[in-house]
Amino acid sequence: MRNRLRVLRAERRWSQAELGERVGVSRQAINAVETGKHDPSLTLAFALAGAFDLAIEDVFDPNASAD
Repeated sequence: MRNRLRVLRAERRWSQAELGERVGVSRQAINAVETGKHDPSLTLAFALAGAFDLAIEDVFDPNASAD
């Protein structure tokens, strides 16, 4: 699943650790989702989208592979 987390973080100048703190997971978990090594739970996906004040489909594209 492709996502826009890295771009969205960069726009806000947030580190992976800061985003992790905002949604209640570790920096390593954010890295795993960002790089496509791990698909987030539905709860985490909604929390991540909410951190950016976006709809979940504006952050994640379930029809695209992470490469």
